[in-house]
Order: sequence, then structure tokens, then C-alpha cells
Amino acid sequence: MEANECGPQGFPELKNDTFLRAAWGEETDYTPVWCMRQAGRYLPEFRETRAAQDFFNTCRSPETCCELTLQALGMEVTMVPGKGPSFPEPLREERDLQRLRDPTTVASELGYVFQAITLTRQRLAGRVPLIGFAGAPWTLMTYMVEGGGSSTMAQAKRWLYQRPQASHQLLRILTDALVPYLVGQVAAGAQALQLFESHAGHLGPQLFSKFALPYIRDVAKRVKAGLQEAGLAPVPMIIFAKDGHFALEELAQAGYEVVGLDWTVAPEKARDCVGKTVTLQGNLDPCALYASEEEIGQLVQQMLNDFGPRRYIANLGHGLYPDMDPEHVGAFVDAVHKHSRLLRQN
Repeated sequence: MEANECGPQGFPELKNDTFLRAAWGEETDYTPVWCMRQAGRYLPEFRETRAAQDFFNTCRSPETCCELTLQALGMEVTMVPGKGPSFPEPLREERDLQRLRDPTTVASELGYVFQAITLTRQRLAGRVPLIGFAGAPWTLMTYMVEGGGSSTMAQAKRWLYQRPQASHQLLRILTDALVPYLVGQVAAGAQALQLFESHAGHLGPQLFSKFALPYIRDVAKRVKAGLQEAGLAPVPMIIFAKDGHFALEELAQAGYEVVGLDWTVAPEKARDCVGKTVTLQGNLDPCALYASEEEIGQLVQQMLNDFGPRRYIANLGHGLYPDMDPEHVGAFVDAVHKHSRLLRQN
């Protein structure tokens, strides 16, 4: 590679910045699109080589990204086939917080994540931007207290009601761990960051504003300050709070350039809520990819009409499921590109 083909930090020059421009609220020729829950979960060629994909397999989804962060804090984690990350010794009492490692050391424990980000950025060769991500404090807390997934999050919510001070202490520890982890991802090559509050829906408006929103805000503020201190250029930040429709207005003012939406939110209502100062991302029902390619095209057209051409990134309202046909994912992406160009001609 010639030296003049390289951008900052020796990375290949970015040839397609449409996603980044949309995230910053700039005009674009078409609507950019990406899908959560990437190759390790649903592409057959990746699933077939899982044994050889140890590292990338670990980093393939928000759930297992949470697992990495918590491992670095000293929580024992096991992967249960078909179930995901499980924590044999969850936090049960306030005193259990004492066994957690110093959160400021987390980034140094995750050096191999940063190496993988750098390698991925190099191998992308500037074709598209690289998005880094992490679980938000409340979502991480649920894994730590529940010991894995839960349909009710009753044990984690019990902490909020019975141990509010200890809950805030834990959420601060997690925030202190997340900030250098996310700054480290950008230093390693990530060009945007997404924070997943996957379990927002288990909190009503009051609990969310007390135990989730302050830490979501704090992460954005401190990551931006951390990037500046490290002499790194700012990157757009995305907050995706699944089932957090009751807090859209607050999320739009939490310091993120992009607010991700799940499929239960009507685009026009979301836009009314957040105004024109942030970009929206979403929000086709992932199960729509089971439809015919023709119907996928119709659904995409409707979605693009509802969101409009400005300050918008197309995505699914959640992640891809393992049995989804890659051809239908391709039809979704192609339909976004085709219809969004047509929309701009009218």
C-alpha cells in the first residue's frame, strides 16, 4: 500500500463515509444501512468454522460484548450452548461488589479486543467505517445480578428497590470501566460507537430516569472528553435502548448523535419526540426478513418514506436471527439503497 493511500494512524483511507455523514446529520446521496448481530451469529460460512473463530465468535454480539467487559471486572463467565453467557457466581449481596476488580484496569485486560479492532479496520481497507460497541451500565448490571439472561430481570430490579445505594455504586463502577474501554476502541480504530441498553424495557420511566439515563449520559460526556484528552478526533455515538420508547425525548438529549429505535416505535412519532437535532436509526422488524424479497422491498419503501431522507440511518429494530436467509438480508440492504436514491429524486 502506498503511503498516500493511508489515513490517520496508518489506516487505509475511508472510501465510503455515508454512514458517518448521516450520523453527524449531514446530507447524503442515499440512506446508509447496517445490521446488528453480524456474521458470527447468522452467516453459515462463519457458523461452520466456529471452532477456528474463537476470538471473533466471542465478540460477535452485544450479549457477548457484555460478557467480555464483566470478565475483565473479575466475574467468572461460561458460555452455555444455545443460551449465551452465564455467570456461575452472580452478585447476590452488597458485599459481593468488593470482589470486583478496579474498573480502571478493565481496558488493559481487553488488549486483544483492541488488537482485533485494529486488524478489522486494516482488513476493511476503507470500504466501510468500523463501529465499536458496548453494553450500557444497567444492561451489564442485569447480567451480573441475574447470572445470565432473564425474562423479568426481577433479581436486578430487586437491587434497585432494596439496595438503591449499592445499585448506584455498581452502576458507577461499570461506567468507570466502560469509558476507557470505549475510548480504547476508538484509539484502536473504531470510527463510531454504539451503546446498547438492551434491557431498557424492563424499567419503567421512573426507574429508567433514576438508574439508567444518568449513566448513559455520563458515558457519552466522559467518552467525548476522553477522546479529546487523548488527542483523538470525535466519533459519532449511538444509543440504542431497546423498548425504551418512553424515554426517547430524554435519550435525544443525552449527548449522542444517533438514537436507535426498535420496531415497536412509529417513525413519525419518534421524529416528533426527538426533533431535528439527532439522527434516528432503525427500525424494520427483524422478522420482516422472513417475508418474500418483493415484500421486503415494499416494507423498506414504507419505512424510508416514514423516516424521510435526512438524519436517518436504516437498520433493523433489533439484531438478525441465526436462521435468517443471507439473500433476504441482501434484499433489505439493496432495497434501502435503491428506494432512498429514488426518494431524493422526488
